[in-house]
Amino acid sequence: MKNYFIKISLYIAFLFLITNCATTKKATTTGHLKTDSLINDTMVYKGLNKSERKKFLKDSDSETRWVDSIYDKLSVKEKLGQLFMVSAYSNKDSIHENKVKDLIENYKVGGIIFFQGGPVRQAKLTNEYQAKAKVPLFIGLDAEWGLSMRLDSTYVFPWNMTLGAIQDLNLIEKVGIQMGAEAKRMGIHFNFGPVLDINTNPKNPIIGNRSFGESKINVANKGVALMKGVQSQGVFSTGKHFPGHGDTSADSHYTLPLVTFSKDRIDSVELYPYKKMFDEGLVSVMVGHLNIPSLETKADYPSSASYNIVTNLLQNQLGFDGLIITDGLAMKGATDFKGPGDLELAVLLAGNDMLLGPENVPVAMTKLESYYNEGILTEERLAHSVKKILRYKFKAGLNNYKAIEIKNLIADINPSQNDALNYKLYENAITVLKNKKEILPIKNLSQKIAYVKLGDDSNSTFVSTLKKYTDVTEVASSSIDSLNTELKKYDIVIIGFHKENKTWAKQDFTETEMLWLQEIAKHNKVILDVFAKPYTLLPISDFDAIEGLVVSYQNSDISQIVSAEVVFGAVEAKGKLPVSINKSFRVNDGLSTTKLNRLGFTAPENENLNPKILAKIDGIAQKAIDGKMTPGMQVLVARKGNVIFQKSYGHLTYEGGKEVTNSDLYDVASLSKMISTLPNVMQLYDRKKVTLDTELKKMVPIFAKSNKANINFKDLLTHYAGLQAWIPFYKATLDSNNKPLEKYYHKVPSAAFSTKVADDLYIRNDYHDTIMKIITNSPLSVKKEYKYSDFTFIILKEYLERKTKQPLEVLSQKNFYSSLGMNYTLYNPLTKFNKNDIAPSEIDTYFRHQVVQGYVHDMAAAMEGGVAGHAGIFSNAMDVAKMMQLYLQKGNYGNIQYFSAATFDAFNTSYYAAEGVERGLGFDKRIGKDGPTCGCVSKASFGHTGFTGDIAWVDPETEIVYIFLSNRTYPEVTAEGNKLAKEKIREEIQQIIQDAIIK
Repeated sequence: MKNYFIKISLYIAFLFLITNCATTKKATTTGHLKTDSLINDTMVYKGLNKSERKKFLKDSDSETRWVDSIYDKLSVKEKLGQLFMVSAYSNKDSIHENKVKDLIENYKVGGIIFFQGGPVRQAKLTNEYQAKAKVPLFIGLDAEWGLSMRLDSTYVFPWNMTLGAIQDLNLIEKVGIQMGAEAKRMGIHFNFGPVLDINTNPKNPIIGNRSFGESKINVANKGVALMKGVQSQGVFSTGKHFPGHGDTSADSHYTLPLVTFSKDRIDSVELYPYKKMFDEGLVSVMVGHLNIPSLETKADYPSSASYNIVTNLLQNQLGFDGLIITDGLAMKGATDFKGPGDLELAVLLAGNDMLLGPENVPVAMTKLESYYNEGILTEERLAHSVKKILRYKFKAGLNNYKAIEIKNLIADINPSQNDALNYKLYENAITVLKNKKEILPIKNLSQKIAYVKLGDDSNSTFVSTLKKYTDVTEVASSSIDSLNTELKKYDIVIIGFHKENKTWAKQDFTETEMLWLQEIAKHNKVILDVFAKPYTLLPISDFDAIEGLVVSYQNSDISQIVSAEVVFGAVEAKGKLPVSINKSFRVNDGLSTTKLNRLGFTAPENENLNPKILAKIDGIAQKAIDGKMTPGMQVLVARKGNVIFQKSYGHLTYEGGKEVTNSDLYDVASLSKMISTLPNVMQLYDRKKVTLDTELKKMVPIFAKSNKANINFKDLLTHYAGLQAWIPFYKATLDSNNKPLEKYYHKVPSAAFSTKVADDLYIRNDYHDTIMKIITNSPLSVKKEYKYSDFTFIILKEYLERKTKQPLEVLSQKNFYSSLGMNYTLYNPLTKFNKNDIAPSEIDTYFRHQVVQGYVHDMAAAMEGGVAGHAGIFSNAMDVAKMMQLYLQKGNYGNIQYFSAATFDAFNTSYYAAEGVERGLGFDKRIGKDGPTCGCVSKASFGHTGFTGDIAWVDPETEIVYIFLSNRTYPEVTAEGNKLAKEKIREEIQQIIQDAIIK
């Protein structure tokens, strides 16, 4: 037994020695991350019998007849030509194009692999090249993440590494379906992908993000799913780079990488995906240029030229009988082995069928023809590959070749559903690796949050989306000390690391960035969000000081949006790490986070809305602007908790200047009732401080001896109490020239005149009492009937402030806005925002005599210092949508219950429907011809409109929130009246939204 252990020890030492010796000769692989699932994973794939393997493309007698008929008509040179797939570009000049045409016409090449260019240019060239071919050409493209890998003006799908984090294989298959459909539309027959290399070497210079990861099972499963999708569209998938380029530290474009793994290791790990792919119907394999001594004993012999690898292993042992394609023959890993002609002969005799991107076709053809004549390349060997190529041309439909239709090409290869799919992909890919004390998602929006950018690429979408959830301050400094001093003011610091969204771009932290990250984390509560490959984290040896760690994989707009959603809980984290990060994080690590019912963001299709129909909103908005109905507007549509449409149109004024943005503020007029006063009243009702039968004399004592004493809460809120619609209180404070009387107004503030009405205009502080006295003494309707009145909410403000002993603006901020993240919603916005970010509502020539911008348009509210129960709120569409979503969720938002569902139901009931009153308690529910809606929403729907040109409406049956904000009152309300309402602009948009629902 002792001798046995001595022998084993010597054997291990010997293996260690030869492995180390090998590292001194060439770029090698030394089994990175060997302690992880790859080596310890003992799963062995038990393949199917060859007869049981799936076939996407069936054989037929007609195929055989066509192949034989074509083959029999070909000369030897033409047969040899079928073996070649030559390189072509659509972004080069006519000299290049003529060279390609010469190869087609005079050398009868069998196919083209396109590289860089554009889709329309490539399609036109494809048609030209096909027209010159005796036998229709195979067209191939490296489209590992879609056409965009090579072509401009095309859609960028996530890299394989990003897809590797996704657990839902159906999503991967959908990616393949889209890729396949777009390739087919381009006349492409081969998508040279998926990459099946298992990237166990973080320093791999050429594979990296192109791999699904380091787990053989993950790579196999993702490869199969992607292949199924692509091939379902009639486009061929090509597994590459056989037998495995994942654990190399050299690039075969520039040298011949050395792979030192044993035959057993390669069989267990590298070949695992191929075995599974073959059983699932993979059409073709690309053989890489690799030096693998355990599989090919000849020194420095590329795998592409190895009979042992291509024929004995791939075809005989693994039973693959599909098309076998070399990797590019102009790569140094091949050209350093042999020159043109000799190289092509070597790879053919090794067992390859197609010769991809040869360096010199004329020389290679001449030599191959000579070898054929000498009997070195036999007719049998030639016929084997050429007939196989022709069989697959038949399967690709090239027996009935049709030219590519150029019309609508760009639109066809960029369908809107790509964005919808991409949202789903990132929702399932983004990975949370640390979540100390459940810092993610950020629940308390009252905290002070800072954002610090690292990296050199764009971060604007991430930051703007973060700011849609709460107030997030961008902090920057030229020194780390001053930065940390500034960051002391904040409770949480979000660090975004943003690197260029290119596969081979360097995505490492700089030394300075590493130092800053370390120092910021040491002194602050930090969430690090990395918009780069996971390997970016390798230099970080200690993650203890980082509370939250998110890997977002890529720096695209959608990844930035979804990552912000993860940070604030609109979506839960689902991704699993596809590779290991030192000993800190292992493959398949990934924490789930809590989903909070906050508004998220997605594409319309994901919520069953047709984006082409929604696009009609643009035309209606332009119609309103051109018709001088409003200078600009914000429109937002959300469904099932996701914003699916958010756009701003026009300018803040007709004079041009600043264009409206999504963050600009509008005076929302009577929407103030629904998003400020009403929710506070609902909370008191929920706490049983008031009931439907509570009378006004108990709510507000000043009404105890008035004609309004017995008005109950229900009648008050349904506008069924007989109150006057409104009274122009301001007129009593003006002189005969409609100028403010000094008795009531001062130009500078003082102790008695501190209530600000507008610039340089302050009303006496006690005028509020006068307004309330006028309302108290005002007459009631003789007949009990519906009459909309602003007095209802002026009275309710009085009630709220007396009951709670707090001002309304404080109540709304404390009870709702702060925790909802409504940081763009407030009274008197000039206390926080720049005037240029606020839409003006009027050029006032009858009261204040100035441009009303940043001050409330409503005259009574202005006389109350800008804070009234019926008006005064400024907001934007996103913030208004949050409150409306809270109502849709019956009092719950962000997993906070603001009031009970029963309370919401009580307020959303039409108590006087039998009398024809379509009003809830504070909510407008009119959907008929006299209402503000399109008449196409359900009876359960509710909302409100605003005098300045607004509507906020919710339909619980379709779960749609619709917001429209404008400043239609600017520059003035003309004799024509409300053109926006007369033309039914808001209703027309609402009808479009309803029409867009996919039944």
